[in-house]
Amino acid sequence: MADGIMSKAATMEIPISSNGDTRTLPEDDGLEQAAKLQRRLHEKVGSCRGPRDLQQVMVSGPNLNETSIVSGGYGGTAEGIIPTGSIKGPSMHHSSSSSSVAAEDTSRGVAADKLENVKKWGLSTYKCTKQMISERFGRGSRTVDLELEAQIELLRDTKSKYENVLRLARALTNHFYNMVQTQHSLGDTFADLSQKSPELRDEFGYNAETQKLLCKNGETLLGAINFFVSSINTLVNKTMEDTLMTIKMYENARLEYDAYRSDLEELSLGPRDAAAVARLDAAQQQYQVQKDRYERLRSDVTIKLKFLEENKVKVMHKQLLLFHNAISAYFAGNQQQLAQTLQQFNIKLKPPGADKPSWLEEQ
Repeated sequence: MADGIMSKAATMEIPISSNGDTRTLPEDDGLEQAAKLQRRLHEKVGSCRGPRDLQQVMVSGPNLNETSIVSGGYGGTAEGIIPTGSIKGPSMHHSSSSSSVAAEDTSRGVAADKLENVKKWGLSTYKCTKQMISERFGRGSRTVDLELEAQIELLRDTKSKYENVLRLARALTNHFYNMVQTQHSLGDTFADLSQKSPELRDEFGYNAETQKLLCKNGETLLGAINFFVSSINTLVNKTMEDTLMTIKMYENARLEYDAYRSDLEELSLGPRDAAAVARLDAAQQQYQVQKDRYERLRSDVTIKLKFLEENKVKVMHKQLLLFHNAISAYFAGNQQQLAQTLQQFNIKLKPPGADKPSWLEEQ
């Protein structure tokens, strides 16, 4: 191994000119440095006693990064000498680093926006809580629309009463359904006894026909009552509830409006230095935003209350007339009038067993 290294070092000592003659170039400092390097390496290799000494010589040898590459051959100018330590590969991670920086900037922007939103929400919540406490203890002023407040209170009272009507109508439906089922079973029993009791065949037969007729009329009345319950349920739990949701939004907007109004009034009574004027301008802008929102929702509530009242009158007029005519015809035993009542209100009865799922749906 030492002989191989020596032979390689010896070859580095021979300069070759362009015509193949062996000459020494006085201006070639690189060849002289190579010769000196070869002699030093030869001396160290010759003093090695084993592989471990040779390894130490290779480790402590000259730094290849300190050598130079001569462009243009031997004897080139100093401008063509490029230190190998200054040569670096292309930046392969430039695009990835740019994208990571852009992603980091985007995440920072999103985090800043979220922080700003949380800050605004916390400030608004604090103002509204302060306003609510002040109103409950009678310390703060409150914006009141007496006419609108009366309409809202009337709607809540009406909804409560209609919910009671709906609860009682559902109870009546359940009880009457059980009665109709009992009449149906009783009619089947009378018919069976009419076949098995010859001495009482006529009597059992009359009662069986009566119970079947009552059962048929009861099913017709159940159709009318179910239609009544469905209409009242839609009016109470959808139409009225939608208006009450808008009213809730209006009340929240009113609270926020009063909170920012009180804040503006406090700042107006304070000093008028530069910082106070800036805060006053910001409070004025927030007050105007809340005022516009409050007035818009107040207008929405007024319109919805008006349409709700018209819809309620129209629906209840129809449903109360249906309920009265159906109940009167049933208990009067007027089967024809009962059927006409359902036709008048376009009520279609479901055939027996329609509520039960088919055998395919049960699978």
